[in-house]
Amino acid sequence: MKLLWLDLNCSYAHASLALPAIHAQCCGEVDVSWEAVSATISTPLGTVVEQVVTHKPDILAATAWLFTREYLLHVVGRVKALMPECTVVLGGPEFLGDNEDFLRCHPEIDCVFRGEGETVFPRWLEVRNDRERWAGLPGCCYLDVQGVYRDGGVARTEDFAALRPPETSPFFRWDKPFVQLETALGCFNGCMFCVSGAEKPVRTVPLESVRERLGNIRAHGIREIRLLDRTFNGNPHRAAKLLELFASFPDMRFHLEIHPALLTRKLRELLRKMPPGQLHLEAGIQSLRAPVLEACRREGGLEPSLEGVRFLCGLDNLAVHADLIAGLPHYALTDIYEDIRMLAFLGTAEIQLELLKVLPGTAMQREAARLDIRYAPAPPYEVLRTDAMTVEDLQTARLLSRLLDMYYNARAWQAVTRRLIRENASFLTEFLARLREGEYLDQPLSVEKRGLLLFAFCREAFPAYVSALRDAWETAGLSLRKIDRLM
Repeated sequence: MKLLWLDLNCSYAHASLALPAIHAQCCGEVDVSWEAVSATISTPLGTVVEQVVTHKPDILAATAWLFTREYLLHVVGRVKALMPECTVVLGGPEFLGDNEDFLRCHPEIDCVFRGEGETVFPRWLEVRNDRERWAGLPGCCYLDVQGVYRDGGVARTEDFAALRPPETSPFFRWDKPFVQLETALGCFNGCMFCVSGAEKPVRTVPLESVRERLGNIRAHGIREIRLLDRTFNGNPHRAAKLLELFASFPDMRFHLEIHPALLTRKLRELLRKMPPGQLHLEAGIQSLRAPVLEACRREGGLEPSLEGVRFLCGLDNLAVHADLIAGLPHYALTDIYEDIRMLAFLGTAEIQLELLKVLPGTAMQREAARLDIRYAPAPPYEVLRTDAMTVEDLQTARLLSRLLDMYYNARAWQAVTRRLIRENASFLTEFLARLREGEYLDQPLSVEKRGLLLFAFCREAFPAYVSALRDAWETAGLSLRKIDRLM
């Protein structure tokens, strides 16, 4: 019996943990041989289909994510047409909601799994040829031989600490610039927009196991770690222990999510002492409006969160990334402009503005009608209209996000852009209008081209900043001849 896993990612730099995490638990399945085909959504479709069919699998398995689902279904449909006897099984976040309509619309899919598959997938392999026995499997959703929909609820990994680490699987990707390390499942918070909001209780990996795995990762020459822990400091005592552990690996860099409202005195002391450049923190903000946070059921409170971000941004040994979500209940476009200015005043290293995605299985999806939220029915499920934002407002927010990435989040132009935002309440709206008029925001622009656009705009609208822009231009190592011709 041959199982082929289609390891599909958004880009080459990313590597899903699904394949190695599940394969590591299936080592005892001696009558199933595992193979894999890796691809990205930019790989020519025909190439992937050819590779899959060449393997002649009995089972085709894959994980469906927000941005891979459409591509994956194109592949599966073609493979099933060529190999109708192949059993197709899928899992992933795309199946956290109601799966009956999906299965009826896609008869080429034999079953999908809702929830955490590490412990249930090995059990499915044992009964893979007997569809009647699928009924007792947690998370397994399928149509039986009579066409009746069977729903296995949600699969949960009870003993997360007992799982074999993904790194023990030969399918773990050691050729990537960074690796993901999942140290916890679930989240204490109940944010309506997050798929982790309903994952209770929080289950963790023992600290000694984390230490051993970090040593193994370092031995493979990898120094960049993306920590998968939905709220790193939900348990402040454990977070403190992890920070102490990370500090013992000073040559490694950690990207993790942190709740700024839950910074205890101990955590603050440890954060001050962390090796410079070792931490890149994603501070969970979403909005700086109390009614918005309350409507989303996000715990922690606005004032403690603001004070926490202020503390983090005051540390010169780490970088702080703050995110805002346009389309949350009661969140208006004017609020977003003001929140961006506040984050610029606080000095965050990055400001990420995203449109809300109403994901399957979230409370936001279930209560969208009550909250007067309209969203796209197909991936990426982006919000289309809310009680506080029109279609036009949301389009403006999308373009504003692009402006922030082009200027605030770009090293060459960040300092002067931050000054412009802080010192001029009208800068963002006016510059956005100029870029929008020239249709620049949906184009790939070089660092130089972005600088020329900002320089030309400021020369006309904010001439006091021309000198600072020239200094930034020179620091970026760009040719002074071009900018001098504009002065």
